[in-house]
Amino acid sequence: MRRERAIKNVITALISNIIVLLFGFITQKIFIITLGDEYLGLNSLLTNVVSMLAIVELGVGSAIIYNLYEPIAKKDNKTIISLLTFYKKTYNLVALVIFILGLLLLPFLKYFVTTTLDVNIYLIFMLFVTDVICSYLLSYKRSILQADQKSYIINIVHILYVVVLNTSLIGILFLTKNYILYLIIKCLCRFLENFIIAVVANKKYPYIKDKANKLDKEIYKSIMQKVKGLFFHKIGSFVVLGTDNIIISKFLGNVTVAFYSNYYLIINAASTLLSQIFVALTASIGNLLVEKNEEKSYSLFKYIMFFDFWIYSFSAIGIFICMNSFISMWVGAERLLPISVLLVLVINYYMMGMRSSIGIYKDAAGIFYEDRFIPIIESVVNIIASIILVKYFGLLGVFLGTMLSSFVVVFFGLPYFVYKKVFKKSMLDYYRLYFKYVILTFITGGLTYLIFKLIIKYLAISNYLLIFIIGFILSCIISNLIYLILFNKKEEFRYFFDIFKNILKKIFVKKEKN
Repeated sequence: MRRERAIKNVITALISNIIVLLFGFITQKIFIITLGDEYLGLNSLLTNVVSMLAIVELGVGSAIIYNLYEPIAKKDNKTIISLLTFYKKTYNLVALVIFILGLLLLPFLKYFVTTTLDVNIYLIFMLFVTDVICSYLLSYKRSILQADQKSYIINIVHILYVVVLNTSLIGILFLTKNYILYLIIKCLCRFLENFIIAVVANKKYPYIKDKANKLDKEIYKSIMQKVKGLFFHKIGSFVVLGTDNIIISKFLGNVTVAFYSNYYLIINAASTLLSQIFVALTASIGNLLVEKNEEKSYSLFKYIMFFDFWIYSFSAIGIFICMNSFISMWVGAERLLPISVLLVLVINYYMMGMRSSIGIYKDAAGIFYEDRFIPIIESVVNIIASIILVKYFGLLGVFLGTMLSSFVVVFFGLPYFVYKKVFKKSMLDYYRLYFKYVILTFITGGLTYLIFKLIIKYLAISNYLLIFIIGFILSCIISNLIYLILFNKKEEFRYFFDIFKNILKKIFVKKEKN
């Protein structure tokens, strides 16, 4: 049952994010055509500015989901209702605080939002704030579906949301070119998605509408302790992921933000697509950890880390080789960034991706308080390094700062606490695995890029579509072929091969029955 739900969650998450990716390309292209780069830069910048308001959430959602694993496994409905009621009250308070903070930020907008557009920046900013508020209203009912390993239901609703949202946005852009109306539609669709998920949760778990008892003191203490730790993680996450556009806008201008946002859309789409696989596995890992079997947990971790390496290595190589030809076809070669910037962006993508396997164990085990200072160290290194390096290296310096800060988490924070608390093993095992995979990725990536450049040069190809197709084919064949030759007899590969084989068997058995 655990494996089947995990597979459902993964498949629907992949489909959902592929649809998000496709619509994202179309909508952004139309956005550039109808409104221009300056509007795109403003949109990306305000998205980052508003993201800092999400710090107010303090990570309550993650703490609640962690505390739901055990009562769901034990069918303790009273505790589940108490947790959801607490979650609801907290999120309503969060929405109110975000609204107040948004109002308080209005007088300071002129200091970090610079634009030559003739627009009401204050109205636009408050619409962004409203969108964030809508994301919290009714969203607490998602948690029971996530903790009960039924994220596939959320993913299906999200697919409908993406189709309706983007179809509406494309129509608004073509018909009116009205940015304000564009933002209003986003707010309405966001609220509608949460409303539908809430209705589904009520039908699946009708008891959650019953009157709640007071939350158990021990559970409350557990939540509060994790919230204290998650607050630091929220700050760290915002600084590392949310300040790049602010720094770029301040030092290099909004048009540079717009150019970067095209790269960000692709890299973030790939990251979101693949990370959903690991998010979908978190509830299953949490369910497994309740059994307190360290050897079984560690054995599964090695399998997941192998999978983590394979998909992020293959995708990072593909992104590096195909990105510039795709950008040239999609929005124009005049919006290309230097190859050195692309390389650092891809390394950052790969490093963030390689955190996924150990990250889901950290989240599933509820390790939020113990490592609370790690994200603060990471964020301090990031913002100081980015501001210093942008003066010497321009856009490249911003992302070098992010790369430097990632070492704090990758090489100390995550492995130390997970190996100590969950696996009770030495971190040296992690470093051996990690560096083996990193070295293999760089060798494979270098070889693939060299072959790609030789073919393009030898055939004197200048057509962007043809360059993209050749790059895509080489990325798929070379990296996967090398890994298949190296790992086809390894235990980790056989584990996933058997899962894939069983899925195919079930599909064909169902077809035969029909």
